[in-house]
Amino acid sequence: MKDRLEALRSEALQQLADVADAARLNDLRVHYLGKKGQLTEILRGMGALTAEERPIIGQVANDVRAAIEAVIAEKQEEYDRAEIARRLQAETIDVTLPGKAPGVGAVHPLTKVAQEIEDIFLGMGYTIAEGPEVETDFFNFEALNLPKNHPARDMQDSFYITDEILLRTHTSPVQIRTMKAMNGQTPVKVICPGKVYRRDDDDATHSFMFHQIEGLVVGPNIRMSDLKGTLLQFVQAMYGSQVQIRLRPSFFPFTEPSAEVDVTCTQCGGDGCRMCKHTGWIEILGCGMVHPKVLEHGGYDPKEVTGFAFGMGVERIALLKYDIDDIRHFYGNDVKFLGQFARI
Repeated sequence: MKDRLEALRSEALQQLADVADAARLNDLRVHYLGKKGQLTEILRGMGALTAEERPIIGQVANDVRAAIEAVIAEKQEEYDRAEIARRLQAETIDVTLPGKAPGVGAVHPLTKVAQEIEDIFLGMGYTIAEGPEVETDFFNFEALNLPKNHPARDMQDSFYITDEILLRTHTSPVQIRTMKAMNGQTPVKVICPGKVYRRDDDDATHSFMFHQIEGLVVGPNIRMSDLKGTLLQFVQAMYGSQVQIRLRPSFFPFTEPSAEVDVTCTQCGGDGCRMCKHTGWIEILGCGMVHPKVLEHGGYDPKEVTGFAFGMGVERIALLKYDIDDIRHFYGNDVKFLGQFARI
C-alpha cells in the first residue's frame, strides 16, 4: 500500500506540473483528493493492515495528501493572481476622460401647466378642492342638472361601474361636494383639478383619460362681468398681456347663461393662420353663471346668492402654450419629447 501511495504522489505531481488552467486544476483535485478520488480509494484498504502497519501507512497517506494540496494551492494562487491582473487590465478606467453627466428628470409638461394654472388662481385668492375619481350618478350628473334622459349620460360617453357608480366625466362633481361642505356659507372660491374619463377614441385631440381644472365662485352679487374679468386675467397671465378673449353664447346644463371662451391666436396674434383656421381666435374653455338648480343641490338659495363656473382641459391649454399638434405626445413617454421641457 505504501508503494501505491508513493506512485499516486508521483503521478499526481506530474499531472499538476502540466496543468494549463484553473478548471483542469479543479478536476485533478477532485480526481486525487475528492471523496471518490484515488487517495480515498487506496485508504479504503487500511482495514486489512495490522495494528503496527496502520500508523505508518496513515503517516505516508497524510504526507501524500499534503504534497498534492501544496502544489494545488500554489497553482491556484497563480491563477488567482493572473485573473486579477486580467480584470484590472480589462476594467482599466481612464480618469482623464470627461465624465458622463447623469440623466436629470424634468416636470412633465401637463404637470407643469397644471401647476401654473393653479398658481395663477391661487394668486387671485382661490383655494384648491379635490374629490374622488370614482363618483356617484347623483354628484356627476343629477346635481349638475343632468336628468336621467340627458344625452351626456349615454353609456357610450361614460365608464359605468354600476348603474349608480361611474368614473367621473368632469371635475364638476367637486363643485357640488364643496358647496355642500360649506353648509350655505359664502364666499365659495375654488378650483378643482383632476383626472376625468370619457369613452373617446384616442386621436390627436381626444383621449379616454385627460385632465380638467374647473373653477367655482359663489356669493352675493356675483355677475357675468366678474367671470369675464377673471378669465381675462387668467389668459393674460398664461399667454401674455397681448392676448384678448371673447365669449360666445353656448349651452351647458349646469350654467345659465353659458358661453364658450376664445382667445386671440397665440401664433398669429389674431391676424389669422392655419392654427386658428384663419379666424384669429382659438377656443380654450367653457363657462357660465351657475344654474339655480345646481345652487339648490349645493345647499344655496339662488334668490340670495349667484355664482359663476368655468372648466378647462389642461391638455388643451398645454397644446396652445407649447404649440403641440397631438395630445398623444403627452402620454407617449418619449424621452426626447419630454426632455424639451426641462429647459422651459
